[in-house]
Amino acid sequence: MICKGCGVPLQTNDKTAPGYTPKADGEYCQRCFRLIHYDDLTLSMKTGIDPDTVIDHVSQLDAVIVYVVDLFDFEAGMIPGLSRKLPGKDMILVASKRDLLPDTLSHEKIASFVFSRLKEYGITIQELVLTSAEKHVGIDEVKAAVKKHSRSRCAAVIGRANSGKSTLLNALSGGKSLTASRYPGTTLGYTELEIDGIQYVDTPGIEIAGSMVMAVKEKDLRTILPRSTVRPAVFQIHEDQSYALGGLARLDVKCGSSATVTWYLSRELYLHRTRLSNADELWKKQTGKLLVPVPTEKKKKKYQFHRDSEKTDVVIDGLGWACISGDAPTLTVEVPAGVNVTFRKAMM
Repeated sequence: MICKGCGVPLQTNDKTAPGYTPKADGEYCQRCFRLIHYDDLTLSMKTGIDPDTVIDHVSQLDAVIVYVVDLFDFEAGMIPGLSRKLPGKDMILVASKRDLLPDTLSHEKIASFVFSRLKEYGITIQELVLTSAEKHVGIDEVKAAVKKHSRSRCAAVIGRANSGKSTLLNALSGGKSLTASRYPGTTLGYTELEIDGIQYVDTPGIEIAGSMVMAVKEKDLRTILPRSTVRPAVFQIHEDQSYALGGLARLDVKCGSSATVTWYLSRELYLHRTRLSNADELWKKQTGKLLVPVPTEKKKKKYQFHRDSEKTDVVIDGLGWACISGDAPTLTVEVPAGVNVTFRKAMM
């Protein structure tokens, strides 16, 4: 027997191990039961899902690939060279959590952005579908795309942890049998569901090793992961500025005549702006006080980018991004050592 929620084999012997259930005839492990009913994480599994193992397993399936990527956290969701790792597989990209992006961003512009980034990452797809699974937007389109490309094969649903795979499958099936949560590593095994005559396979979320999600305590995920449409925070600047994202990350902007900095973040995350000349003192005195939450890792890494006149996004995996326009020639980002930062052409 496997857990209906996360796909891990059920067992009644070890309370500290995945799959434990106090009932021999239980359908869900205790971890899933607590997550579903109380949002209570009893066992952290955010590390340990080997991406190569998941990709190798999927490559052996006679399946169309349903690749789920969180639009808000797009760069973290990318698996470079995925088409090369899954040769000969038809692939549908489901861009999830469309509802987190402002309504002013059109579907056409999102699609143009997605295809541009896929080209950079060497990923080829047959079809793109934008979805908001919790609002049931795009679900019929996903079903139609899978039916069109599956040709009697199963559909393997893959993606990074927290991309929304289980939420998508629950929406496709019209139920809530799979456990979906904000915690990475919720899905631990392979679960099969038959939906409209097609066999879907839910797979473990591939570890997002370079994400801020991995650099904070689980309790702080409620703060950094947006649960509703982000509201752009716009700053017009005429001097060097520094931005603190809680105590997690820092962006220093060297300003020329004038520039605009627009942040796209969770509404729960504290954003503090100060003059660049005051920033070091602010971090020294206020980290862990005014500037919270803080990362679990103290070691930090700096990224620097020298930009031209083109609008630039500064993306911090698992946290959000800032769009920089105008005369701001030098951008410096400081994050926990394991967190990825990407400088890209602006999404908006």
